[in-house]
This record gives sequence, structure tokens and C-alpha cells, in this order.
Amino acid sequence: MARSKKRISLSQWKYVLDMLSEAGMFGCKVPDTPMDPGLKLLPDQEKLLEDQGRYRRLVGKLNYLTMTRPDITYLVSVVSQFMSAP
Repeated sequence: MARSKKRISLSQWKYVLDMLSEAGMFGCKVPDTPMDPGLKLLPDQEKLLEDQGRYRRLVGKLNYLTMTRPDITYLVSVVSQFMSAP
């Protein structure tokens, strides 16, 4: 939070940095688009993740970010479809 005489600004910068660190993606490169819209993900395409709780936590955090980052809304809606079998 940054405060001045004229306004208060809120930022989720630390929240995003913590989330990237938790996901092990702190040094990743930022793509032009968060996800290829033509990519088709299928429920039985890959084996299930070992730590399903971690996946669910990260998707929940991404869902929270969609309030201030509408550019990731589509991506979050796609990965949310796999919450029961990540």
C-alpha cells in the first residue's frame, strides 16, 4: 500500500512474488500472452499431480488475482476446470 496526500494505491506485487516463489517459478520469463487460446487440455491427458493441494492453492491465488488482472481470467477459468483432478 502506498499513500500520498491525494490518493492511496494498492498493489499485489508482493502477493505475486510470493506466489511465484511458492510455485518455483520466480525466475520465469513473462510471455506475451498467458496461455495459447487454441490449447486443448483434456482431463486424462497427463498423469495426476502428486501434490494436488499445492495446485489447488495456486489456482485459488490466481483466482484472487483476476480481480485486478483481467488479462489472466481466461487462463484461470481453464485451469480451474481441473481442480478435482489436477
